[in-house]
Amino acid sequence: MASGSDRNPIIIGGLPSQVPDFDPEETKEWLDSLDAAIDARGRERARYLMLRLIERAREKRVAVPEMRSTDYVNTIATKDEPFFPGNEEIERKILNATRWNAAVMVSRAQRPGIGVGGHIATFASSASLYDVGFNHFFRGKDQGDGGDQIFFQGHASPGIYARAFLLDRLSETQLDGFRQEKSKYPNGLSSYPHPRSMPDFWEFPTVSMGLGPIGAIYQARMNRYMHARGIADTSKSHVWAFLGDGEMDEPESLGQLSIAAREGLDNLTFVVNCNLQRLDGPVRGNGKIMQELESQFRGAGWNVIKLIWDRSWDPLLAQDRDGVLVNKLNTTPDGQFQTYATETGAYIREHFFGGDHRLRAMVENMTDHQILMLGRGGHDHRKIYAAYKAAVEHQGQPTVILAQTVKGWTLGPNFEGRNATHQMKKLTVDDLKRFRDRLHLPIADKELEDGLPPYYHPGPESEEIQYMHDRRRALGGYVPTRVVRARPLTLPDDKAYAAVKKGSGQQSIATTMAFVRLLKDLMRDKELGKRFVLIAPDEYRTFGMDSFFPSAKIYNPLGQQYEAVDRELLLAYKESPTGQMLHDGISEAGCTASLIAAGSAYATHGEHLIPVYVFYSMFGFQRTGDQFWQMADQLSRGFVLGATAGRTTLTGEGLQHADGHSQLLASTNPACVAYDPAYGYEIAHIVKDGLRRMYGPESEDVFYYLTVYNEPIQHPAEPADVDVEGILKGLHRIGAGESGSIPAQIMASGVAVPWALEAQRILAEEWNVRADVWSATSWNELRRDAVAVDEHNLLHPEEEQRVPYVTRKLSGAEGPFVAVSDWMRSVPDQIARWVPGPYTSLGADGFGFADTRGAARRYFHIDAQSIVLAVLTELARAGKVDGSALKQAIDRYQLLDVSAADPGAAGGDA
Repeated sequence: MASGSDRNPIIIGGLPSQVPDFDPEETKEWLDSLDAAIDARGRERARYLMLRLIERAREKRVAVPEMRSTDYVNTIATKDEPFFPGNEEIERKILNATRWNAAVMVSRAQRPGIGVGGHIATFASSASLYDVGFNHFFRGKDQGDGGDQIFFQGHASPGIYARAFLLDRLSETQLDGFRQEKSKYPNGLSSYPHPRSMPDFWEFPTVSMGLGPIGAIYQARMNRYMHARGIADTSKSHVWAFLGDGEMDEPESLGQLSIAAREGLDNLTFVVNCNLQRLDGPVRGNGKIMQELESQFRGAGWNVIKLIWDRSWDPLLAQDRDGVLVNKLNTTPDGQFQTYATETGAYIREHFFGGDHRLRAMVENMTDHQILMLGRGGHDHRKIYAAYKAAVEHQGQPTVILAQTVKGWTLGPNFEGRNATHQMKKLTVDDLKRFRDRLHLPIADKELEDGLPPYYHPGPESEEIQYMHDRRRALGGYVPTRVVRARPLTLPDDKAYAAVKKGSGQQSIATTMAFVRLLKDLMRDKELGKRFVLIAPDEYRTFGMDSFFPSAKIYNPLGQQYEAVDRELLLAYKESPTGQMLHDGISEAGCTASLIAAGSAYATHGEHLIPVYVFYSMFGFQRTGDQFWQMADQLSRGFVLGATAGRTTLTGEGLQHADGHSQLLASTNPACVAYDPAYGYEIAHIVKDGLRRMYGPESEDVFYYLTVYNEPIQHPAEPADVDVEGILKGLHRIGAGESGSIPAQIMASGVAVPWALEAQRILAEEWNVRADVWSATSWNELRRDAVAVDEHNLLHPEEEQRVPYVTRKLSGAEGPFVAVSDWMRSVPDQIARWVPGPYTSLGADGFGFADTRGAARRYFHIDAQSIVLAVLTELARAGKVDGSALKQAIDRYQLLDVSAADPGAAGGDA
């Protein structure tokens, strides 16, 4: 075997190391040429030649590996910059007015007696990045389509409000209502982009860092999905996401870059505002965050455009024949660049240019002020325009623009580049004067010294304002703007729900399968069917949804370019460019982002989509709970299915898979309507009402969460006297006690309902107790109703006091009341104070574990026999049964012995 040296590896890090050399003489000539270039002109010249060769090789479509990072200079050469079509002088005046109003708005919000704060520095750094977009790129919705989708950086919201003020979209009164949404209602402005707070203005909530990037990726993908399926023409829509370099540390910011590259989402542009600072200090003080991000994005398959230096650097870089300046830029860490942003020109001359005579010579004819004003590319309109134009014209890849800026730019020496600038909210009089002078605004000293600093508006007929209106008209309207154009859907009639209402007969099925059967019937509806968007994190088969593969198919823009290994099966894996199912891989965060994008399509593109997202309930609200708040804020609609629900139902999986709390987490989200149904007919009524509430004539901005199980049970047919109101409000009686003389009530939800019915039988046959059984389809909705009633009664003592639904529903029932579920006790305990009688609950509190269902339920004391004991205990307290019955029950049912429990049904379907 040849040794490593004998094998003569050509290069490491991407090129083949074992390729045979078919023409050693030619190879030697090339290597000799390179050696000669190094000897004669130096390593930097040789490096430049190599880079040019790589560039030419790519132009000729010769496959060469990508470099992870490039020099610390602009990607777009000066000679390649396009003509700038705008009036830069007018745009600079507009930007100055916007900068002033943004800072003054925050400063006024920090006045004594108010003190609600705000952030100044983020927008100050990114103002030019936004302004070029507003003036030349961001498409509005006036042409009847969705326009562009823009994810504004949350902390930059003051600048977006300030620009809207200049365009007369917002008034001074509204600016003074910044962060005072209730006390200044209806003139309050939300702190950040919150569509729920300002549903005609903001489209996308972004300030929960990391959710903007992943949301933008899946929005761009949803645009392609809708276009491919013929639901909406999104071919002109471009998705822009404005992000911070510190924000890119969030896992969600970078975690799904590959899907954007894999699907060729060239309708997506990230603009990362690299001001080199986090909230409290440098992002990479000892490193270079732009180089790091370039490597990550380039490695993930993105087109990378670095926008680092403004035009004042162009003459210096043109002189850099030896590469000494580029080398200095490459080797200077970010922390030092931040220091330069706060120091004098003399300091920069000495510490940056002073270490090499060639660098000193470059700036010897420059004044200290000129050196000080050597700027960063994110503040140069022409450089920004060139980057944006290249991004939107690039095909086949998503693009990231890494734009270097100074945090707090133009705000003065107390703000610019300071570690604490993110927390600084108040401008002193001296700060305001320096700021005004920097922006060349006609504001007198007296206006700054007396009272609150004024807003500045050049007048509706001014050249600047007319220019702004003209640009927005040319680009299709004002942004941000949220418009709801979607018409109510024609909902299916009762026939679509008939099959699932018949029950399962002698067959045992899980509630997951009952839902899937209903969904299949709904998808046959001519109006509604095509609008369903099925979403799952690589678990369709687990949830019994592989039956959709042949008909709905899995969305893949490339189609299926291989023969599936299961192609002979009836339920073979099928991919299609027009597929209806989103198979997002093992990524709950990605699936939830798809859910949000689909659920808000009615506003984004004026077309309803009905997302149905099915996941392991343990990994839904727990793992991606922040995104469900984002979903609520974005006013997204749809169905979320927490499958394999319950702490004891998913046998054998163990601690991290045992969900006993997602219903409790769901209860914290005001937009989430959560149900825990037991039977198919309950699911039918819940889904029917959900479609009405979300997609009917009086649509609501809510989403539905249903927990469904993988344990097969027999589903009864819908009773003739079905209590639809009770199902929807959260409680209906499903079994009146027929024997026994001592009354009691058992309330159960989901998979616990069969245990309650078994307990009812035992109580009647063995203890003379006549227990009614109630299905609590939603503990959460019962509590919400009761809380709303309490609030009304608190504030209207002079009116007749209202009674909560749960109290009214149980008013004729004789207690005690025992509640049971496969959730922790906190879930049924939500309604305790409104139950009209003695109330106790059983629940699966603690960690889950792997065992049989019966053993787990005996361990948590939630099985039928434990319910019997709980009922007897409450009756003994009331003196209705002898206390000795309790020890008898414990012994008879061996309640202290987990192994004595009937193991129950093994395994289970979906």
